Amino acid sequence: MSRCNQCKLEIKDEVTLCPLCKCVLEKSQDVENMYPDVRLISKRLHLWVRIYAFAAIVAETLLMYLNYKTFEGSLWSVVTGVVLFYVFIVFRLALKDDFEYVTKTIMLILTAILGIILIDVLTGFDGWSLNYFLPGGIILLNTGIVAMMWINWRNWQSYMMIELLAILWSALPFILHNMGYLTNINMSLIACAYSVFLFLGTLIIGGRRALTELKRRFHVR
Repeated sequence: MSRCNQCKLEIKDEVTLCPLCKCVLEKSQDVENMYPDVRLISKRLHLWVRIYAFAAIVAETLLMYLNYKTFEGSLWSVVTGVVLFYVFIVFRLALKDDFEYVTKTIMLILTAILGIILIDVLTGFDGWSLNYFLPGGIILLNTGIVAMMWINWRNWQSYMMIELLAILWSALPFILHNMGYLTNINMSLIACAYSVFLFLGTLIIGGRRALTELKRRFHVR
């Protein structure tokens, strides 16, 4: 804390000149800040993320070189690269204040599925990523919606648009099945049924409040 002898004011901000008379302030007493410096903590966390990114690049480069030198038909370095990149995405999203937790959850699930599909493609593509992990991601998203609606029960209707997103996402495995990329449709049927019944249950049980939310979202009067 500082004091201006000219204006007789006590100033708590960390400044050297009085904002009124521009005179040099005199230190009166040290006041302990009871709250942590959030900006300093944020800068340190971002620094650690950048350090991790650099270390991950170096580590993955060494692993790729080792994989090349000892290559026996398996691109195992791709798996480590995807894992290291996914951990980086998790850290980055955790520090993003302009994203809601729902958006972060969807982005993490999508990134994980794309990473798994990439691993499958680069290691020979046996189809297990599309047969199981793609519909598994839909089931995980729907389960997350149920959990978020239960936790935030006062605003449960706000998750209906994500339920519609899950239904659209559930159509993707059937498109891939018709194209011949997805061979086992059983888990996709379960994921699709989960998505449809979750939305119908919310719409029917929610009643007028659910209909009002849909009208508001789609600008229907």
